[in-house]
Amino acid sequence: MSKYESTYDVIVLGAGPAGYVAAIRAAQLGLKTACVDNWMSPDGKTSLGGTYINAGCISSMALLESAKIYHQIRNDIKDHGISVDNIKLDVPKMIARKDKKVDMLSKQIKQVFADNGIDFIHGSGKLLTARQVSATPPNGGKPIILNAKNVILATGSSPIELGCAPIDNEVIIDSTAALSLQSVPKKLGIIGAGIIGLEIGGIWNKLGSDVTLLEAQEIFLHVTDQQISLEAYKIYTNQGLDLRMGTRVISAKRSKDKVIVEYQDQEGNHTLKLDKLIVASGRKPNSENIAAPEAELVLDENGYIHVDEKCCTTVPGVYAIGDLTLLGPMLAHKGLEEGVFVAEQIANMETPINYDIIPSVIYTDPEIAWVGHTEQAVQALGIKYNTGVFPLKANGRAEAIDKTEGLVKIITNAETDIIMGVHIIGINASELIAEAVLAMEFSASSEDLARTIHAHPTISEVLHEAALAIDNRSLHLP
Repeated sequence: MSKYESTYDVIVLGAGPAGYVAAIRAAQLGLKTACVDNWMSPDGKTSLGGTYINAGCISSMALLESAKIYHQIRNDIKDHGISVDNIKLDVPKMIARKDKKVDMLSKQIKQVFADNGIDFIHGSGKLLTARQVSATPPNGGKPIILNAKNVILATGSSPIELGCAPIDNEVIIDSTAALSLQSVPKKLGIIGAGIIGLEIGGIWNKLGSDVTLLEAQEIFLHVTDQQISLEAYKIYTNQGLDLRMGTRVISAKRSKDKVIVEYQDQEGNHTLKLDKLIVASGRKPNSENIAAPEAELVLDENGYIHVDEKCCTTVPGVYAIGDLTLLGPMLAHKGLEEGVFVAEQIANMETPINYDIIPSVIYTDPEIAWVGHTEQAVQALGIKYNTGVFPLKANGRAEAIDKTEGLVKIITNAETDIIMGVHIIGINASELIAEAVLAMEFSASSEDLARTIHAHPTISEVLHEAALAIDNRSLHLP
């Protein structure tokens, strides 16, 4: 007799941010819930949290923190009157610390599942019909057949592979393996200077790698506000990142323990000899084999699942959330909110998501964060606008802690003064953007932000000063 229920109210396929949150919220609402996920840790154990915990945000942030400490001790600690001799870098121990954080957070999710009575099934989930799924064990054993009144598809995404750079995860590696290297590559190449490439490149650059990023786009970080991207380019190149824009990789071939990369730009063909090459050219939805043909689930040519504004697929009672759809950006917190949204929708609650005010973050050092319209987008819309800019170098707290790189930019409607966009590059940008999101959610004006008292001295004052700058009345800008 199966230890699982004959029928569940909700079955979630995937235990990343979208999936595990959907399962938790559904259980909180009194719905009998199960979650199916197939992620395995390097030691062969189940590990909840998807890419977000195992090979994405949490892993990269844990390594970046270690890298920042190492870099500061080597380069900046003497300015504080502190001398340190015989500095040693133990990369395997650093990776072990990261893995420990991953394991701890994964276990926390398991505990929350247990506390809420959620059945977790380790295996690959597949939609068989609108009311039935299978869960195939990792060892390829006999599938478990489960019935559900509602199914939520949340299997996330995975790195895109390139035919010109076949991954062997030895010298040509993907972004997941890049977070588990056991030594610092002397010369490191990265295909892609987008969010993933920059985050990984920044880590290994601080640990001593000579990092070259090859990006097909002509414009650096084209998704961000242009003023922010220009500032970022200046900061990251000053840190030592070699950013080569408008490049097309022709081939990447292994040569003994090295990799030879051929690429092309406006000046012609070039060759790079590297110790490691990381392929960080974007992500694709994990929708392959997610449904049997009989389920009649509709996907587009790129594997994204068709959904409406309520995350409903073409199959009644089946929802798709997170990286599986084109509804909103591929962000962990977007998936998380959709998990709550769908669970509450199943329980006959309406809590809509404002997709226009979802913050984006790049976890580099310094961080980049933004919400709303960029200046170039506002110009394209033909809206009259004002901008207020304030540099971190004029902030007392930033100066005191030697974190003066970056700026804050606020864009407002010239007629109504309503905030249309906020863009930040600097320390704690990922935390500062929350105030901007809250302000925009309540349709705040720059005057509202300017009249809000901020503690002094704090980094958060840069938002206050940028709001004052809309009317050319910043208080601390020489």
